[in-house]
This record gives sequence, structure tokens and C-alpha cells, in this order.
Amino acid sequence: MSKVILVTGASSGFGKFTALELIKKGYTVYGAARRLEQMKELVQQGGFAIKMDVTSEQSVADSIATIIKKEGRIDALVNNAGYGAYGFIETTNIDQMKRMFEVNVWGAIRVSQHVLPHMRKAQSGSIINISSIVGKVSTAFLGFYAASKHAVEAISDAMRQEVGRFGINVSIIEPGAFSTGFDDVVLKELEEVHPGPAYQPIVDSFIPYFRNMYEKAPTPEPVVKAIVSAIESKKPKTRQAVGSDAKGGIMMKGLLGDRTFDNIMLGQMKMK
Repeated sequence: MSKVILVTGASSGFGKFTALELIKKGYTVYGAARRLEQMKELVQQGGFAIKMDVTSEQSVADSIATIIKKEGRIDALVNNAGYGAYGFIETTNIDQMKRMFEVNVWGAIRVSQHVLPHMRKAQSGSIINISSIVGKVSTAFLGFYAASKHAVEAISDAMRQEVGRFGINVSIIEPGAFSTGFDDVVLKELEEVHPGPAYQPIVDSFIPYFRNMYEKAPTPEPVVKAIVSAIESKKPKTRQAVGSDAKGGIMMKGLLGDRTFDNIMLGQMKMK
């Protein structure tokens, strides 16, 4: 029997590319997102599009119930839905960041809570949570986004310990910068950030740094491969950094002291 796989945030980015690859491999794939019209390619390739807002308890409950009614099970869940919002600790609107946490953190938890009872009953399953290099390495201007991914890491570790006894694997994927269109969205948002004269020079320095980083970014196949491997493996890696920048950044953070690491990052961003 083909595995039934649910991928959230499947309308773009890693979610879309992962869903399409899983369809090619013959799995039964449900792509979930708020906008069905953005998942036409997924449907054309043989997948199923389901409207889901991960911030809504009712929307998540209804979506999972629909899949279970049709398929009888969910073998793997890829918690990919999320977005980045950036700002300085002093000047950022907290309500805006709360909305990001509602998607990135509570959204992943909410979907997992509705899927786990079915996996537990089946005594098998895989949950793959998409984190980021910033889930391990926080920097100036990215603190809130990094905090949301730190939370994903912590929740994943706890979940792995809690559900492993039921035959359920929990894995974390930590991508660096990849060319998925994410940068276009972020750059548009960054141009609208106006933190005041004290911090504006830092924004002005960060934008070209960010643009240059993504201009050189590789295509997302390595991340998709890591996600697929976590689904297919009987004993997947508990976490996997993907991309030279992710591996290098995490290693550098572990080897260097905080002040040295701070100085290197601020120098790269031209914030010193």
C-alpha cells in the first residue's frame, strides 16, 4: 500500500517541491495550504489539495478528518507551514511576531495533535518538522524568527521522546539558504521595515547581505532529499542540517565563543 503523506505549506517553497517529489515516487500525497489555487500543479501531478489554516483548530480538525475518512490513515506528516518575520527586539510590533509564532510553532503543534492519535493507533508513523539553521544560530534582526525555530527544535525533541514508544519517528530538518522564492517575499517585507534612525542603518546593511546570500543559494533538491529520506527510513536521523551554510554556521557556533561568533556575524552583515 502506498504511504499517505500530508505536507503543510504545500503551496510554495520546500512544501511544494517536497509534495511534487513524493507524488513522483508514487505516494498518496495531500498538500495543505490556505489557498487551493496555488496548488494546481500538485493536483495536476496526481496529488490532492486540501484547504487548511494551521492557525485554526476547526480547519485543522476538519482537514485531518477528511483525510482519515478517505484514506483511513496518515503515515507521514511534514510540518512545513511557516513564514519569516524580522525585526529588532526594541522596535518590533509584538502582535506581528505573535502571528508568526501562531503559524510556525502552534500551527505545527496543532496539526501534530490531530495526526498523532491515528499514528499511535497504527503504532507507526513519521513526523518531519521543518526548522532552519536559525533554529540553532540566532543573529541580530532575526531574533524573533530564530526564536520560533528554536521552539520547533525543542518541541520536536520532546515529541520524539514521548512518541517513540508508539513506533513513531520524529525528525528535524534544518535548511540553510536555498532558492525557493522565500527571499523575494522577505526582501519585499524588509523594504517596508522602518525601525527609526537608530536601527535603520542596520536594515540598510542587512538587505544587500541577504540579497547576495540568496543570489548564490542552491536549488532546494538537497532539502527535499533529506525530507524524503526521513519519511522512508525506518530509523531516520533525529535532526539534519542541510546546506554548507547551515552545517558551517552550526559548527562555528559550537566551536567559537559567543563574542567571537557575534563579531564574525556582525562583520559579515556589515553591522559593526
